[in-house]
Amino acid sequence: MWPYHPELLATPVPRYTSYPTAAEFRGDVGADQLLSALEGTRGDVSLYIHIPFCEKICWYCGCNTSATNRRERLDSYLDALHHEISLMGKRLRASARVRRIAFGGGSPNAIAPTDFVRLIDALLLQFPLDNPDISVEFDPRTLTRDWGLVAAGVGVTHASLGVQTFAPNLQKAIGRVQPAELIENAAEMLRGAGVCSLNFDLMYGLPGQTMADLEDSLSRTTKLGADRVALFGYAHVPHLIARQRRIDGDELPDARMRFSMAAMGHTFLLEQGYEPVGFDHFARPGDPMAQAALSGRLHRNFQGFTDDAAPVLLGLGASAISSFPELLVQNEKNTGRYRMLLSQDRLPAALGVIRSADDRSRGCAIEQLLCHGRARIGVTVLNEAMPGLAPYLEAGLCELDGDKLSIRPAGLPYSRSIAAQFDPYRRQSARRFSSAV
Repeated sequence: MWPYHPELLATPVPRYTSYPTAAEFRGDVGADQLLSALEGTRGDVSLYIHIPFCEKICWYCGCNTSATNRRERLDSYLDALHHEISLMGKRLRASARVRRIAFGGGSPNAIAPTDFVRLIDALLLQFPLDNPDISVEFDPRTLTRDWGLVAAGVGVTHASLGVQTFAPNLQKAIGRVQPAELIENAAEMLRGAGVCSLNFDLMYGLPGQTMADLEDSLSRTTKLGADRVALFGYAHVPHLIARQRRIDGDELPDARMRFSMAAMGHTFLLEQGYEPVGFDHFARPGDPMAQAALSGRLHRNFQGFTDDAAPVLLGLGASAISSFPELLVQNEKNTGRYRMLLSQDRLPAALGVIRSADDRSRGCAIEQLLCHGRARIGVTVLNEAMPGLAPYLEAGLCELDGDKLSIRPAGLPYSRSIAAQFDPYRRQSARRFSSAV
């Protein structure tokens, strides 16, 4: 279905969950700018709460997380998080309305269910909640029955399961052993708790993975009724993520096989009735994500593709990122320093970037390309990008009609690479990113 042009995928590119990307964050933008932005915030706001702990650490994972092997460290982190919730809530105007809350990690179910309820109570007390949708990422390996009761009690509407693969040999190769029964039980329990939109995270490009392995995982996922599927390519960067050194790089599929896996996954899910959401996400036609994609209301933020249109996202917890129209700011990544800053009654914002008018314009174009496959590009920006864009035009992967750039169906897997041509920071930075496919 897709033409293969390895030379056009050879350069690693960002995932563009923000623009500018976190690679451009600087130490001279932080708490002061965050406080100013908070005080000017009105209207719809979304919250993201980061739990940087897992009971078991997977070898492939690039998230900011560590093992919950010391209860006192987890307790002190939660104390600091409650303090940040209080400080942030007091700065947010009463005219703001929180309509979405997302918990990610790590694994939010690395904390006790009672601790999760306390966090919900703190958000209710400190923020102007307006019947928000609540989404939570869950690790099936440690999802106890108590979590089903809590999910039902607090009204969790969306949940995501870290599945990656159903193949036992591949699970062993990436340090994430979870028998199929655990995943099946987790899905059944969350459905019983009232979760109306259930996502499965799957991966291709794993060590020793075959096409049959991937097809089996996709088939099991659809039979379990996942409303959404995120199909990611494994990014092997052991020079940046030390835990990945436990994965045998010699067993990884080559670039052509990765491309074929992505293509097969895309075709398989479309044949099963899923709607494509960007390049690597899929949703059942009745799911809000699919409806947003079909109606042109799809967006992109630090959780990936989303139907969330709120202009402000507040990140709470170590390494969490807050997004405002003119500002991006990230909390201290190290949990020890995060706790120390909050013990001094200081917001833990440590890095950020002020978004110029040019940044916002380019960011809008990049988001439109990734979400909808088309965007209007200013003449100056388009002329500047033409040398890098030309090979994609010549290959028939995209087309220009005046100032309107459209990605053709054959160009879908090249979307991030095409979008990167409008990112001048990439021409100035030697930083490595993940493979485009």
